[in-house]
Amino acid sequence: MPSRRDSRLDGLQVYRVGGAVRDARLGWPVTDVDWVVVGATPETLLRRGFKAVGRDFPVFLHPETQEEFALARTERKSGHGYTGFEVHASPEVTLEQDLARRDLTINAMAETPEGELVDPYGGLADLKARVLRHVSPAFVEDPLRVLRTARFLARYAGLGFVIAPETRELMRRLAASGELEHLVAERVWAETEKALAEPWPDVYFQALQDCGALAVLMPELAADPAALDAALGRLPRLPEDISAEEEPHWRWARLVEHLDKAERRALAERLKLPKAPGRLADQAAATRALCRAVRHEGPSGGRVMAWLDAVDAWRRPERVAPLISLISLEEADLAADLALAWRLAVQILPAGLVEEGYRGRELGEELARRRRAVIDEVLAE
Repeated sequence: MPSRRDSRLDGLQVYRVGGAVRDARLGWPVTDVDWVVVGATPETLLRRGFKAVGRDFPVFLHPETQEEFALARTERKSGHGYTGFEVHASPEVTLEQDLARRDLTINAMAETPEGELVDPYGGLADLKARVLRHVSPAFVEDPLRVLRTARFLARYAGLGFVIAPETRELMRRLAASGELEHLVAERVWAETEKALAEPWPDVYFQALQDCGALAVLMPELAADPAALDAALGRLPRLPEDISAEEEPHWRWARLVEHLDKAERRALAERLKLPKAPGRLADQAAATRALCRAVRHEGPSGGRVMAWLDAVDAWRRPERVAPLISLISLEEADLAADLALAWRLAVQILPAGLVEEGYRGRELGEELARRRRAVIDEVLAE
């Protein structure tokens, strides 16, 4: 962390800002440290060895710590969406003006390298009161702030945070204004993926539903409130032994598994969803369909074979164990039978049938028949 003894910062007005200030006072882990430099020009930082990295506004990396230093700036609305802003950075911009453009008061605090707090908008009071409150009416100029506010709620809801009523009203106004429709799809997914990694991801979607934003961004989810509530209840119920990196995509799969194929495809196209969460959603939906069929009609080798084919189990066997783990959350006996049936079926390999003389189409048919036979035998016991 830079100090006044860092010669590169001599004579500069630098302030630690944003999340690092907020989370340190909240007792939350601090992962990234960002700085604002007041009263300087890009040339000043370049001469001191900083590397310019900002495309839309002047941001520089410290050559040793790699922490970000941004020149103080203001923003003026000039178009639609979160990119429709004119940025003004100059030595005349004050720290208070820079902080004023931020979304929430708890993100609009700064401190000197020695730890002296600068809090012109009451962020510390809101932090102590556990309130997410907008800094100014300019909140409505950036539709992405609706998603960011919901995401911060998903992070801190368990600590008692709530969205201030007046901020909720601005979120509703943004949702009704048509501005959300101008958000870049990839940015909507990026915020959603981050929210899915937060401790209370269900709160994110509920907050978007409450203000009307979900109906604009993800209408397939918003259309049936009862189904949405059930889906949000599934988010904590994930397969065992998945990594932290996999959790957001598994949560997405659980969220949309009740949608039909056309709805999932429409949602994926609207969000320009990456392939991985989309595939996982299809696998979860196929698994849900298997459980429902077994529950209403009983187990059958044909259904199990169709499910294994649907999740591409024979080519991607690593997919099966987590899906069986998912089934165990609702149907423990079925999961146990499937685990045994899969273990036996996957041991039947094409090479052995080739040695017996099977070729071409007959090879594929015999392979499927023998795998089906061991699955039938397990389910019949």
